[in-house]
Amino acid sequence: MERREFLKGSIRLSIGATSLAVASSATSTVAPPEPGHRILDLELFDAHRQRPVPARLYLPLRASSVRSVPLVVFSHGLGGSRLGYSYLARHWAQAGLASLHPQHVGSDSAVWRGNPLEVLQRLQSAAREAEALARVLDLRFAVNEVLASDQGRLIDASRMAVAGHSYGANTAMLLAGARVNAGSAYAGEIADRRMLAAILISAPPLLGQGPAQQVLGGVNVPTLHITSLEDTINLPGYRSTVEDRIAIYEAMTGSPKTLAVYNTGGHSIFTDRTTRSGPEASARVKAATQELCALFLRHLFRPGGEPRDALRPAFHTAADSVPVEPPNALEGRRETREWFYRHRELLHRFVTSEHQWLPEGKVIDTR
Repeated sequence: MERREFLKGSIRLSIGATSLAVASSATSTVAPPEPGHRILDLELFDAHRQRPVPARLYLPLRASSVRSVPLVVFSHGLGGSRLGYSYLARHWAQAGLASLHPQHVGSDSAVWRGNPLEVLQRLQSAAREAEALARVLDLRFAVNEVLASDQGRLIDASRMAVAGHSYGANTAMLLAGARVNAGSAYAGEIADRRMLAAILISAPPLLGQGPAQQVLGGVNVPTLHITSLEDTINLPGYRSTVEDRIAIYEAMTGSPKTLAVYNTGGHSIFTDRTTRSGPEASARVKAATQELCALFLRHLFRPGGEPRDALRPAFHTAADSVPVEPPNALEGRRETREWFYRHRELLHRFVTSEHQWLPEGKVIDTR
């Protein structure tokens, strides 16, 4: 039997397949309100692709037509759903950022249901190249539908970013500008240029596309990469470790980028679940992750700011390696330092575009 890779990046669909379709029907329900934000479940349907795209939208209560908010569109991992990663979505909404979570019906939680003897077959189907592209189109379709809806007036379409975990991080990379290789029937970019940044959590490599730098070097928006030393994917016929996450970070030579590597926690610790790492470690990793993502996004989208390197360090390194804040440092850069010192016992490595921050408190200039 032909070996199916977790994400086989050679997308062989025609260029016409990337066009967005207008939904033939869309309904929504409102979940009970929570302090600071509300949740809407959207039943979207892409008539052109004959594909449902259910989604969950987290909206800050402060959002209004005169005070629109930025939007993050999030892609779940293999076997996930629109209900997952709520710890991130709720935190972002509390921080004033809308969060849209489409569900990818070809690679969602349905893969775990049904005959257990057919799980492998369902996983292989979910990882096919057609589904890889369909996931990208899901994100673009869902964003377009929200912007065209009554909630669209609450969203600032000039301030949007994409995020994802695991398979969803692959989807986010494609939306952010990763290139399909020239040997595919569909070659080039399938990026959405409205996305000003990407958050990549536990990103596996895009296989079958050639050298990583060739595939990812064209990504030029700010990227935030998050992983852990125990971040390993183990599926039948496929294994991916933290080294793959580091390689992806290093390959994005055109991207102002930040890397956070925790010293504890496995691949699933970034989901809503409490994993074998235990409730304490899980809570600490989630808290650090949601704070770092919100910090990255807030300063990317800060009023009057340019959407570039959101976490560029605020200070240089003195001769004794003690960080020194230069004049006129932006508040966001101070917040980056505060985040690092607050969570440094959890960190194995934290690298921004210009510095490597070591857990013992030293900051090394890497330029």
